[in-house]
Amino acid sequence: MMDAKEYLKKMSAELDGPIKSYIEDEDPSNLIEATRQYPYRGGKRMRPAMAVACCGAVGGDKSKAVPLAVAVEYIHNFTLIHDDIMDGDEKRRGMDTCHVVYGEPTAILAGDALFAKAYQIMADLDIPAERIRDVLQYVSKAVWDLARGQQMDVNNEGHIVSEDVYIETIKLKTSVLFAAAAAGGAIIGGADKKAVEAINTYALELGLGFQMFDDYLGIAGDSSKTGKSVGNDIRKGKCTCMVTHAIRSIKDPKVLEEFKSILGNMDATDEQCQRAKQIMQDAGSIDYALDLAKKKVENAISMIQFLPESEDKEFMIALARYAIDRDVRFGCPLCRSR
Repeated sequence: MMDAKEYLKKMSAELDGPIKSYIEDEDPSNLIEATRQYPYRGGKRMRPAMAVACCGAVGGDKSKAVPLAVAVEYIHNFTLIHDDIMDGDEKRRGMDTCHVVYGEPTAILAGDALFAKAYQIMADLDIPAERIRDVLQYVSKAVWDLARGQQMDVNNEGHIVSEDVYIETIKLKTSVLFAAAAAGGAIIGGADKKAVEAINTYALELGLGFQMFDDYLGIAGDSSKTGKSVGNDIRKGKCTCMVTHAIRSIKDPKVLEEFKSILGNMDATDEQCQRAKQIMQDAGSIDYALDLAKKKVENAISMIQFLPESEDKEFMIALARYAIDRDVRFGCPLCRSR
């Protein structure tokens, strides 16, 4: 079976040059430097890799998908700059965030500039005009949905929401841009509408499964490998499908009240956090979350079975399998917070 991480490393190395080739030296230099800070520092490059792979999987010329790969990576990094400002984060990928280095006004402009550059690149794609329009429609809708998802996430803070709201939020925050890259790559590769829609669904489901499993690891994973203690997500009151399932499944009112009193309590002790985990375990919520993540990934794989056998299809399947077969967080490469 293909090693998804190794294939990603290979594609990341191939895409590194193009990603660094589109922002020319101009004045004011501090703005140019700010726009380069995030995309030029690397990362998993999952979205651009998926754009190229999906183009190849439908029999297209993968070189023609490289500009889209760059554009999507720029859009992703534009959202990260703005997210860091909103969240007040001072570190990303081990370095100072853009607004810490360059100040908030310049960081905001850097994000705007990356967004504009992405659309300039997509407008010059070497494909028929009607297919450029289709690509732009997918990407534009994804950016709109990203904004909706971010606001939903803000609105959800401090609240226990339904499972449907949780899934919709992570879909908008995590999956939509990844799916737009996948669908856009397929469009560039010449796929018909039905194939593009199937690949878009594949990527949406994969993104959901990946995020659900990442949330699962945050509670049930080995903290020495994930780098996070069980208490982190519990103290923050992170609303996941484990939490929503527990809330509706706990039968004893006293246990439910105890669980709610721990969830979102930043002063909760390690013992209390372990107790909250045990309550979720007893309610079947942790197993439920794992099963749900697996179902999403299996559905993703089923959507692309029609594709002819190729290395690119192998990568798409291997990435889906890896999403629920890892014992460390991948830095949740799909997530906008990464």
